[in-house]
Amino acid sequence: MHAVSSRRRRPSSLRAVSGMTLIEVLIAIVIFAIGLLGIASLQVSGLRYTKASQSRATAAMQAENIIDRMRANPIGVNDGLYFNLEQITDASGLPNCAGADCTPAEIATYDWGWWLSETRQALGARRDDGAFNDDATVRATVCIDSTPNDGTVGAWACDATGNMLAVKIEWLERTVERSGKVTDVYSASGTASGIDGFVVNRYVVRFLP
Repeated sequence: MHAVSSRRRRPSSLRAVSGMTLIEVLIAIVIFAIGLLGIASLQVSGLRYTKASQSRATAAMQAENIIDRMRANPIGVNDGLYFNLEQITDASGLPNCAGADCTPAEIATYDWGWWLSETRQALGARRDDGAFNDDATVRATVCIDSTPNDGTVGAWACDATGNMLAVKIEWLERTVERSGKVTDVYSASGTASGIDGFVVNRYVVRFLP
């Protein structure tokens, strides 16, 4: 007499269903992972766009700052003492006009130097020691210019034509590293900076003194 096995075979249809369920779970995990990567990418892009917007707002405020300083020193403006000044790297040659009487020329030098330091502090590498900021990646100029939107990085192309003054500020801005360092559309003025992952942005405002 043959012993009857108590073990029953699983129907083939159930095995097929179990296999399909496992594949569906794996597919769902892959889709979910891709979705998470997409969300992370959107968050990074959003942070970058927010930073770009903040930088432009800061540049606009700094431009208004130097314009207000110039309007408080009309003699200095009329004498051209604010125009095409050097990119000062330290405070050793700046007069102390904070609590002392200064000539219009001294006020212009004082305004320009410390305004440039403040602009670098706001748009470039920050210093925590309160010393003069010498970040050379942030540049600025004030000049007479009838075509303020031309020029290249570090070359302002001021033509000294007309009576409109222009404040021009350049700073580095992080962007997506791509072939040729092409910037994103929000940063239409961006050009290759020579530093991986960064472009140079320029803010320009024209005004009458």
